[in-house]
Amino acid sequence: MSGEEPVGPLQAKMLKAKEISDEEKLYRYNGVLYSTLLSPEEHLKCLEKMQAREDDIMLVAYPKCGFNWMVGVMRKIIAAATGVKSESKIPPLMEFYGPENLKKVDEAPSPRFLGTHLHPNNIPASFYEKKTKILVVFRNPKDTMVSFYHFSNSNPALPSAKSWDTFYSQFMSGEVAWGSYFDHALGWEKKMDDPNVMVVTYEEMKQDLSESIRKVSSFYGFSLTDAQVQQIADASTFKAMKESSASSHGNMGNVFFRKGEVGDWKNHFTPEQSREMDEVFNKRLAGTKIGAKLNYQAHCQ
Repeated sequence: MSGEEPVGPLQAKMLKAKEISDEEKLYRYNGVLYSTLLSPEEHLKCLEKMQAREDDIMLVAYPKCGFNWMVGVMRKIIAAATGVKSESKIPPLMEFYGPENLKKVDEAPSPRFLGTHLHPNNIPASFYEKKTKILVVFRNPKDTMVSFYHFSNSNPALPSAKSWDTFYSQFMSGEVAWGSYFDHALGWEKKMDDPNVMVVTYEEMKQDLSESIRKVSSFYGFSLTDAQVQQIADASTFKAMKESSASSHGNMGNVFFRKGEVGDWKNHFTPEQSREMDEVFNKRLAGTKIGAKLNYQAHCQ
């Protein structure tokens, strides 16, 4: 469970972020934009050689799809099922690690809890070779965009989104950190029938958190009692996570946990932007299994 970057270096990066221009905050690696400070090229290069284990607990999400929420849920599930509690204050994103921390991860005891925002094609190959179980969290694209917009304006390591209209164009063209939402979705579409991959949605979690906890626990082979499931659900509502975010995420708590609502996009999208997103979704994801899972009509129209 160990091997996660201590808070000190992360805070140092946030301070350094204030000294560099927005243009310098992102760079391109294999055609995708990444944070210069959080995921420099040396991190991504050494990550390619990372050795997975069959019993790693792997969590993946496109940015702002509920990754930090699920991190909190997973830590509670792991603690309840194994008796091992993680004390880390930051998300276990592998692309933040770098050579030094990857060495620690390599030496860490099993099961290791790992996570990433990387596109499925860019996740180290060993995770697929070892048939590591991968939990993927997705969220409807309109709410994801709104959350990403606010996140970019409050996270110094990312370029300021400036205006909503500008960010809307960048998001739609995939010119944001970690790349295109739609490319990520189509990447996971190819793995929807893989028994080692499970996709859950933010909206499902909002609707019935206890049921999501049961599904996730079962997927990883953890046995929880009904009382444990209920206890985890009560402590993992978005409201509860936001309230405890100061201890779980330090000064970044309010940045990671903003509103947590479904449908907040209606306060940001113009009718024209909404129609354009509908067209792109229909063109790229209509008729796909992941598209059906996202229940676009219910949440975005």
